[in-house]
Amino acid sequence: MTDIERVRMEVRERQSPYFSDEDFEYYLEKNGGDIHATIYEMLLIKAEDSTIEVSGLSTADTSVYFRRLASKHKPFHSGTLSTM
Repeated sequence: MTDIERVRMEVRERQSPYFSDEDFEYYLEKNGGDIHATIYEMLLIKAEDSTIEVSGLSTADTSVYFRRLASKHKPFHSGTLSTM
């Protein structure tokens, strides 16, 4: 499985299509090939308010779902602070 295929699976692209093939390539390159950083960024983009309303019909907002998925890939910066 390629890195792009892994990212595509993690961002649930099959269930909820949003990105183009070029988007996957762009974000993977932008994040220096770091799969987790790419997944995190793409899920946050996908988490933007996704409610659609047309002629009185509306879809459920899935932003909370995608933010919860993104939290699994959130980078943690740990280390020690200098006391100078």
